[in-house]
Amino acid sequence: METIEKKTIGQFVASNYKTASVFKKHKIDFCCNGNRTLSQACEEQKLDQEKIECELHAVLAESSSQDETINYKFWPLDLLVDYIEKKHHRYVKAQIPVLNQYLNKLCKVHGTNHPELFEIKELFDGCGEELTTHMQKEEMILFPAVRNLVNAQSHTENLKNFPFGTVKNPIQMMMHEHDTEGNRFRKISELTNTYTVPADACGTYKVAFALLKEFEEDLQLHIHIENNIIFPKAIKLEVELNN
Repeated sequence: METIEKKTIGQFVASNYKTASVFKKHKIDFCCNGNRTLSQACEEQKLDQEKIECELHAVLAESSSQDETINYKFWPLDLLVDYIEKKHHRYVKAQIPVLNQYLNKLCKVHGTNHPELFEIKELFDGCGEELTTHMQKEEMILFPAVRNLVNAQSHTENLKNFPFGTVKNPIQMMMHEHDTEGNRFRKISELTNTYTVPADACGTYKVAFALLKEFEEDLQLHIHIENNIIFPKAIKLEVELNN
């Protein structure tokens, strides 16, 4: 139990992503608020820490007897940013217009009986706009800086003087924006009753909620990899190169 008490939630998930299922079950945010220890999260949310620790031990024990899932912690830093761009950024860009179409249709057809759909649509519209800008900043500013750090470490490129100073500055901005989107999707999850469709739901309703849930899960993994793995690695590498 000592190791569990000392680890942050983000470190848990960084070491073994299967533990995310335990945190999601108890609605403990492991991406935006992954810097808390389990005891802090349980105290804040009035949760049974002993029960959650037992569940974590069970997941870790099961993982040790099976093939390991993807362990992003050991990936090279430049591969991680490539992966974020090619998998998660592409997914977000493709799904935003699809979900916008579904939510527009739901508001027109079911909005009278389910007025919460209008707030869900408004929240997702904001998410789509902000994430689009956020990803552009990562692709044009932060990720090229990260690649430069990696290339400077391997002596294939000189370390640049970044116009934004230290890499910590854009990272802090990205983490703040991650918090905003995490909070926005927590609200969407509440409004949808954790993506539970109502009794009068049509096929479109069911598909829309399933896609929203998938979108949130992808976003959680996306933010987790950046906040808990890429960003700390980049900050550490920059410090090492400047010493």
